[in-house]
Amino acid sequence: MVKKIIDILSSRRHSITFAESCTGGLIVSTFTAVAGVSSILNGAVVSYSNEIKSKWLGVREDTLIKYGAVSRECVTEMLEGIIKMSNADGAIAVSGIAGPDGGTREKPVGTVFIGVQYLDRVVVKKFNFTGSRVEIQRKATDSAVRLFIKIL
Repeated sequence: MVKKIIDILSSRRHSITFAESCTGGLIVSTFTAVAGVSSILNGAVVSYSNEIKSKWLGVREDTLIKYGAVSRECVTEMLEGIIKMSNADGAIAVSGIAGPDGGTREKPVGTVFIGVQYLDRVVVKKFNFTGSRVEIQRKATDSAVRLFIKIL
């Protein structure tokens, strides 16, 4: 699926960028493992801390306080920030709780928000994954790729 995204974006002369939190760079790593990615990849940010989400991506502190880093609102602002920073045509942003700790009753381990943007289309979805930390990260990566294909 990643090769398909690369081929489509390359044929359109469009670019992609990433803002990752709980996936820790796994999404961009998945893309850079495929030949031809250099024609479409503008870059990526791993914004693990709230401070970096705010300073680098422009996520408002009010958003982080009111909704938390693991929220639709935060991921929407991560998308806006990474698009602005990179001037890319498309983006994927992810924030969630990969575990094994950190979950709450409202946001248990496996709660992940994935946002994709391509040109003026934006979709942000909430997922509830199960499994180990690595399994949750892989499921989030796979879901992000599938979600981006749909928006293309």
